[in-house]
Amino acid sequence: MAVTVVRRGTGRGARAAGGSGGGWRGAVAAEWTKLWSVRSTWWGLGSAVALMVVMAFTLASSTVSNNTNALPDDDMGVVSASGVAVGALDMVQFVVLALAILVITGEYATGSIRATLQWVPPRGRMLGAKAVVVAAVAFPLGVALNVAGTVVADPVLGRWGRLRAGEFAADALQSGVYLALVSVLVLAVGAMLRSTAASLTTAFLFLLVVPMLLGGGDESGVARRMSDSMPSSAGRFFMSGDGPYPQAVGLAILVAWTAAVLCGGVVVLRRRDA
Repeated sequence: MAVTVVRRGTGRGARAAGGSGGGWRGAVAAEWTKLWSVRSTWWGLGSAVALMVVMAFTLASSTVSNNTNALPDDDMGVVSASGVAVGALDMVQFVVLALAILVITGEYATGSIRATLQWVPPRGRMLGAKAVVVAAVAFPLGVALNVAGTVVADPVLGRWGRLRAGEFAADALQSGVYLALVSVLVLAVGAMLRSTAASLTTAFLFLLVVPMLLGGGDESGVARRMSDSMPSSAGRFFMSGDGPYPQAVGLAILVAWTAAVLCGGVVVLRRRDA
């Protein structure tokens, strides 16, 4: 019986054709399609908006209560309505970050990461494509969340709130930039840990708990400076403009953290099998 042997092409052309995943454009398109094809994305986006409404209402009500009670020490005076939405983002962000983490840990949980890496073998390109898609969704979502929070907070604040077009626009854009960068950061954490629970716990500790613990000490101590240099603190100073350094420095620190963790994620992906 004759056996027909089909030999795969060799050389530069075959290497370009096999495992290219359609290049960067194809990789990004595939990640975009996968993201919007699962229900968890839609549920997560809806939950983030709902939580922002609740948190903005709560913070605005708390501000009014502090300003009108009999205790002068907790008076906050007139505050920015869009600034209230920025403050609410501290908790709302974790709904979005969970979605960013699931972009990669969900594939490890189901085993579909093997198919992903067959289509896009270069680990850097695969993670980079996911980062592009996550940032592309998180940025407008951050803007929309700030708008929603501001719309809710402004009427609740009443005479204790202010709403200025320039301030509102700046807060909304800065919220989008912050949420995009921190979402890419936790995506890279997910690439390193591969577990949704471990990644989300790490993100919660790293972005919220640890800075609070470090910042609770001496205002001029080493722990305080460490807290101020962490990504969540830098992002908060970038959005609020109220910190120990200018807003541009806060943005630079957040970008540096995101780039470093993303590079770490690529290194870990390259060294471990799927």
